[in-house]
Amino acid sequence: MSELVRDARQLSPSAQEALRLRAVAALVAGRTREDVAAVFQVSLKAVDNWWAKWLAGGREALVAQPRGRRVGEHQVLDAVEQQAVRQAVLDHRPCDLGLAGQLWTRAGVGDLIAKLYRVKLTEQGVGKYLRRWGLSFQRPDKRAVEQNPEAVRVWREETWPAIRAKAEGGEVLFADQVGIRSDQVTGRTWGAKGCTPVVRRSGNRFSVNAMSAISTKGRMHFMVFTETFDADVMCRFLDRLAGHFDHKVHLVVDGHSAHRSRKVRTWLADHPDRIELHFLPSYSPELNPDELVNADLKRSLPMHSRARDQAQLAAEARRFFHRRQRQPHIVRGYFGGPHVRFILE
Repeated sequence: MSELVRDARQLSPSAQEALRLRAVAALVAGRTREDVAAVFQVSLKAVDNWWAKWLAGGREALVAQPRGRRVGEHQVLDAVEQQAVRQAVLDHRPCDLGLAGQLWTRAGVGDLIAKLYRVKLTEQGVGKYLRRWGLSFQRPDKRAVEQNPEAVRVWREETWPAIRAKAEGGEVLFADQVGIRSDQVTGRTWGAKGCTPVVRRSGNRFSVNAMSAISTKGRMHFMVFTETFDADVMCRFLDRLAGHFDHKVHLVVDGHSAHRSRKVRTWLADHPDRIELHFLPSYSPELNPDELVNADLKRSLPMHSRARDQAQLAAEARRFFHRRQRQPHIVRGYFGGPHVRFILE
């Protein structure tokens, strides 16, 4: 108690709290208010104020309280206005509301607030509102303008449950095809500022294609080929896929012309107990978890492959698929995306 304090206002809140508690402890121990004021170098008024708080509320009355305004207090926009702006950001694009662009930025939200309520906020101020509303800056998903939302809804709520019921005791797989080019480089790497890193690859352009199918059980089946994907390739893939199962397979695919070709329809008619095709709505790749396999492949190959010809690129693609076949937990993870999670429900 011999340590003196010259100006309590210069102390941190926790130090001020400790000072108040020590002063009151001295009063409780029998020291006079004058002695306490002199020892701690504070005014008698401060000592009397602390003692009164102690008598009224005990120790809790002397605990340091948060400084500044409370969250939500004295905000420029009231609760109704904030909810209106938040909903506008979630439900519309800037161009829908007479503003520039299709993506919301802090400046764009600030323009919307100025347009609606004639209030000009800084970008930092707009950012605080956005975070308070539970929003974050994200990379948006793309949707084709040709997509029919009603068809997507029907497929999710009616068609998919019917496929599951029909396939009970069988197997449901989602399939898709992908092309890989030799000059494709995705991802990022570290380098010196102002000096773009260089990735050396073959100057010859060549490509390979692949067809894969995955199930919620973590199974993966694939075929790598060099020719163009057409009805003949699709039938070959169906032959190989049917050979892996002793029961009927329900295969979900997109509306590619090869999937709907006469040759494929003939193959299906000749093997009614082996494979049945089910088609996703048009322009709806987000409903197919096998699209994530394609993205994974295109991210992985540039990191591990330095193929100099088509044969090497095909071998690298096969290695990727064989690796994923040994990792069923990753294959099941393709079904955990926000747009395909309904498949597991």
